[in-house]
Amino acid sequence: MAIKPLHNEKELLQRIAEGDDRAFVELFHAYHEPLAKYVYTLLESVQMCEEIVQDVFVKIWENREALPKLDKFTSYLFILTRNYTINCLRKIIKDRKHGQLYIDDILHSGDDTGMFKLDDEYQDVLNRAVAQLPQSQQKVLMLRQKGLKTREIAEQMGISTDSVKKYQQWAASSVTKFIKSHTALGVLLAIIKYQQ
Repeated sequence: MAIKPLHNEKELLQRIAEGDDRAFVELFHAYHEPLAKYVYTLLESVQMCEEIVQDVFVKIWENREALPKLDKFTSYLFILTRNYTINCLRKIIKDRKHGQLYIDDILHSGDDTGMFKLDDEYQDVLNRAVAQLPQSQQKVLMLRQKGLKTREIAEQMGISTDSVKKYQQWAASSVTKFIKSHTALGVLLAIIKYQQ
C-alpha cells in the first residue's frame, strides 16, 4: 500500500499531538479513503473495513503525543492498519473454525436430536452450503434439524436407515468443504507472506 505523505504532515502531526481536533479531522479525511480501499481489498466487507479504519484513527488519537517523533507517519499508518486487519482476519478464522467444528459435531454426532444453533453469519454460510446439496441430502438434514431420528427419517423418506446415514455423511462432507472454502485463511496467509 503506497500512501503519499501530505505536504504539511509534520505540522499536522504536531498540532494533533497538542490536541488540535481540527488537524486530526484533516488527517482523517486525507488518509481515510486510501486506508479503506486497502482494507477492503483484503476483507471485502464495507462494515469491517470501516470499523478497522476507525479503530486505527482512534489509536492514533490516543497516542497523539508520540506523533511528532515518528520519522515516517505513512509507514506507521500502514503497519497499524495492517496489524488491525490481520487481527480481524484471525478473529474471522477463529470464529468460522469454531462454527465449522460445531457444524461437524452436529452432522457427525450420533445424537439424533442435534439442532443447528448458530448466529446469523454461520447460519447464512450453512444455508448456502445446504442449498447446494442434492435434494435427498437436503431433506435428511432438514428432518434431522426437526429432531427426527434416523429410523423416523428413513420411514418418512421411504429409504433404508443405511441410506439416511450415507446421505448425512455426504452432506457433512460437502458442507465442511463449503465452509472451508468460505474462510479468510487464504487472505491471512497472503498478508503474512507479504509482511516477510
